[in-house]
Amino acid sequence: MLCRRCCCCLAPAARVSLRTLVGLGTASSFPPRLLLLMKPVVVFVLGGPGAGKGTQCARIVAKYGYTHLSAGDLLRDERKRPDSQYGELIENYIKEGKIVPVEITISLLKRAMDETMAANAQKNKFLIDGFPRNEDNLQGWNKTMDGKADVSFVLFFDCDNEVCINRCLERGKSSGRSDDNRESLEKRLHTYLESTKPIIDLYEKMGKVRKVDASKAVDDVFGKVVDIFDKEG
Repeated sequence: MLCRRCCCCLAPAARVSLRTLVGLGTASSFPPRLLLLMKPVVVFVLGGPGAGKGTQCARIVAKYGYTHLSAGDLLRDERKRPDSQYGELIENYIKEGKIVPVEITISLLKRAMDETMAANAQKNKFLIDGFPRNEDNLQGWNKTMDGKADVSFVLFFDCDNEVCINRCLERGKSSGRSDDNRESLEKRLHTYLESTKPIIDLYEKMGKVRKVDASKAVDDVFGKVVDIFDKEG
């Protein structure tokens, strides 16, 4: 019988067979026993717009081998797809600084994780950036992903609102993002403080939040991030 915890105890031939299967199909098509070997390990990355989540996630990926999934980027990519049934809906929500319905966001996240693990069974560690953004997101995640993914902790980039706005306005000069303007940013910050911060506070009570002062220079912030990941293992 296969070990339900990891693939270390499999014979070499069995490990090769698993990798071959992973290369041939999608994770969702595998027998349940194989899916147990591919359970995602997740770190939620939260903070206001402009807190530096994307910048720091790129460094974490380079140093620790995580796969970075940005809920916002996935939604923006989806709205650009010509055949997407959600494109116009996503566009309207993002422009208004509102949170896209949880079913759409989770389906995109799950698809991205499945595709990553289908390509490489050992790539099961994920940074999910900008999610969960409200209680509906959290409930949707718990309902859909309960028993299918393990959340290690929440990495919280804490940053002053005005610093966040100024960073995004500077980014907007070259990003081409329709929401990198002061009006949209103020709406996004309001949504963040009203809807996302309570989720961070909830995880804080569970002892699962690792907070970093994100107002400092990029290298200083990453130094604190390294301390956290080295400790968490």
